[in-house]
Amino acid sequence: MKPAKAAPASPAPKPPAKAAARKIRRRLGRGSLVLIATLFATSGMIRFGSGIAEAFATGSESSQEAAPPAAGAECVTEPGVLMMLQEVQAREKKLAEREKLLTDRSQAIGMAEKRIEQRLASLVEAEQNLSKTVTIADEAADQDVARLVTVYENMKPKEAAPLFSAMAPDFAAGFLTRMRPDASAAVMAALDPQVAYSISVIMAGRNAGAPQK
Repeated sequence: MKPAKAAPASPAPKPPAKAAARKIRRRLGRGSLVLIATLFATSGMIRFGSGIAEAFATGSESSQEAAPPAAGAECVTEPGVLMMLQEVQAREKKLAEREKLLTDRSQAIGMAEKRIEQRLASLVEAEQNLSKTVTIADEAADQDVARLVTVYENMKPKEAAPLFSAMAPDFAAGFLTRMRPDASAAVMAALDPQVAYSISVIMAGRNAGAPQK
């Protein structure tokens, strides 16, 4: 018969101090791992947050750059377009100046025309007043001449003859023409023949150029 195998001997129990030390080491190892993981996570969050902040800053800058220029800001254009714009603005300025000059000239011409019209109206009024004055004077003169003619007609020919001899031939011819034929004939008969002849020539020549019927 084979001899029976002996049962394995059970391990000797570990001392309590060593077991406690192992447990403490395991706990410390796990705590270190948790601490390291926490540090990595915190670092990642910080980097992620800074990345987000940079992204927001970059986005705001790009949005500010892409935003349209505010009112009054100068638009950056190509040199050729800017030169054309300046030429158009210069022409518009010249046209505005010419338009203003034409407007001023038109106003000046209008004022001058009004003054001329006022002066013409004043001249017309003065001419009318002068014409009335002349008419009144002519009427008064005619009345005076008519009175003198009446006076000379009522005078005796011998008394009127010296007066007509002292007058200028034209003036005497005017009175004698207005007098009645018989009175003028009596005065002419009383005049010196030479004076009477001169007056007769003037009286005859007054209507010489008048049209004949």
